[in-house]
Amino acid sequence: MRNFLKKITPVFILTFSFAFTVHAQSQYEVLHEQPNEKTLKGIISRQLLISDTSFHWYAENLKGYKPNAAALEGLQKQKDSIQLLVFMGTWCEDSHFVIPKLFALTDAAGFPQDRITLIGVDRNKHTLSHLSEALHVDKVPTIMVMKNGKEIGRVVEYGKYGLYDMELGEILKTLNEHP
Repeated sequence: MRNFLKKITPVFILTFSFAFTVHAQSQYEVLHEQPNEKTLKGIISRQLLISDTSFHWYAENLKGYKPNAAALEGLQKQKDSIQLLVFMGTWCEDSHFVIPKLFALTDAAGFPQDRITLIGVDRNKHTLSHLSEALHVDKVPTIMVMKNGKEIGRVVEYGKYGLYDMELGEILKTLNEHP
């Protein structure tokens, strides 16, 4: 009986781990707030946006993007010390424009994808567990730069210059100057 338990325990642990991982990857709801529109509310993934044909805008909005040099450098220098908490609406045109470019920027910087948390909101800017309300997110996209669990800065929609990555570069530059 002991040998049986020794053999079955790793299988049980592996099965449990897989089930937990699959569950963890689907921490979102699918809503249909408007005709012919899919809204994802909760923790979502870049891969989901790329693979779901409802989000054809993702690939379309990567064309011709050249990352801001300061943002690129800042992400490279801070890649092991910051996290990005990103709120978006799968229904939102501003999110359609910014989010694919943000991922292109983080890819170019070699920024670890596990340091980016992407959270979908509904048209009322609400998400699961009231996170958007707790963090005072009322416009999307909102990119929050976090360090040691504290917000260092945020870029709301296109940012104050109309160039989200330019403002992100400024936030990261202050971190490089004052670590």
